[in-house]
Amino acid sequence: MLKFLNRDRLSYAVFFIAIAIIGLSVENYYYVQLLTFIGINTILALGLNMLMGYAGQISLGHAAFYGLGAYTTAVLTVHYGFSPWLALPCAILLSMLVAFLVGLPTLKLSGYYLGMGTLGFGMIVHIVFREWSSMTGGSSGFIGIPPLEIGPVSFSQIRNFFYLVWLTVLISFIVSKRLIHSRIGRALRAIHDSENAARAMGINTRNMKLEIFVFSAGLSALAGFFYAHLVSFISPGTFSFIVSIKIVTMVVIGGMASVWGSLLGASLLTMLPEWLHAFSEFEMVVYGLILMLVMVLLPQGLTRGLLDIYERTRSKKDQP
Repeated sequence: MLKFLNRDRLSYAVFFIAIAIIGLSVENYYYVQLLTFIGINTILALGLNMLMGYAGQISLGHAAFYGLGAYTTAVLTVHYGFSPWLALPCAILLSMLVAFLVGLPTLKLSGYYLGMGTLGFGMIVHIVFREWSSMTGGSSGFIGIPPLEIGPVSFSQIRNFFYLVWLTVLISFIVSKRLIHSRIGRALRAIHDSENAARAMGINTRNMKLEIFVFSAGLSALAGFFYAHLVSFISPGTFSFIVSIKIVTMVVIGGMASVWGSLLGASLLTMLPEWLHAFSEFEMVVYGLILMLVMVLLPQGLTRGLLDIYERTRSKKDQP
């Protein structure tokens, strides 16, 4: 474990330096904003990766928790005058409470049945966002969400927001890695490999699955909080079933059971629409084709697949 921790510390240091250099060197407002969106999507993908990649539980409704985080902070700050920093724990706690209540019955299911259960939950939440117009603004959207501030520092400036989001990404990585290397992480991997075997070894699989589901929802709500205060406008379409599918695609393409895979998947899927303006009408078709290619050619995702290719290439060079 000491070896893993030392390697992680080096990775975090490199990551921190890279973010600092990028933040200082990129001048274009649009590119800084795009990089900030990548950070938000990384937090979102990381939450689902902890659930799918390490615990082996499928969720097709994670956009609901993303939306709960965004709408909770919007409602509290605009309708009730809360400080955004007071609304943040409220948004996370509400999403985690909802995840707990939803997880109690749905996590008794497995496989495709669990996917269908979470899909139904996501659709219900999306309908609430759309129909409860007096509170959420309905289909017209919710406007006037205030920017974040800490004393004299305003995060309405995109560069400040960039650093805030990526610092949060780094902290999320550290917390997730600690969790993965802990007793809970080992139990989750055992559940992923065989839930029956894990149960036979004395692991309380029901509680473990519920805990990681709640943790995953909390990270999604955190991403929703940042999204709402970055764009100052949210609408139900941002948290639809299609968004849940995109989050799953980020996890699968980047690599399940890989913290850094969440970063890679989020980066690719966030930048992809920028590269495919000419195919905007066929966006979901393109996503589907990319997902198929990755599953066929690199079934473990790009992170693990690229590492395997590198290791095979190096071993061939080392052979006499």
